[in-house]
Amino acid sequence: MAEITMETIQKLREETGAGVMDAKKALTESGGDYAKAVEIVRAKGAERAEGRAERATGAGHVETYVHNGRIGVMLEMRAETDFVVRSEVFQATAKDVAMHIAAMGAENVEELLAQPFIKNPDKTVADVITEVGAQTGEKVTFERFARFEV
Repeated sequence: MAEITMETIQKLREETGAGVMDAKKALTESGGDYAKAVEIVRAKGAERAEGRAERATGAGHVETYVHNGRIGVMLEMRAETDFVVRSEVFQATAKDVAMHIAAMGAENVEELLAQPFIKNPDKTVADVITEVGAQTGEKVTFERFARFEV
């Protein structure tokens, strides 16, 4: 078993948004295998997200992005509370997804969620939203978006 250091735990936390104990537990469970620990954390995050599926997303944020005055995007992203909507991770994700929509386009939310994320093609947009939900502990969704191009 590989040694589990604070640096490894911190790296796993930064990559996945997991808490300290969750990161340590995943590294222990994986025998110190970092790649396997990432999979464990993501799987547990997905399980938690499924448990929140029925919750209402009563708070929201409208993100806008304009690229070179030729492409504009408006995105409605929602969470359960204003506290999460105002959080740095939520705001940054909303901005990133709005830029993604400007670059990649999509016809609807389902198509958007299935696309490889432009900042990390190894993940889909749905994976990114699941990670935000795991980090914040709330259900996070996209309700709608509009993309304009001239």
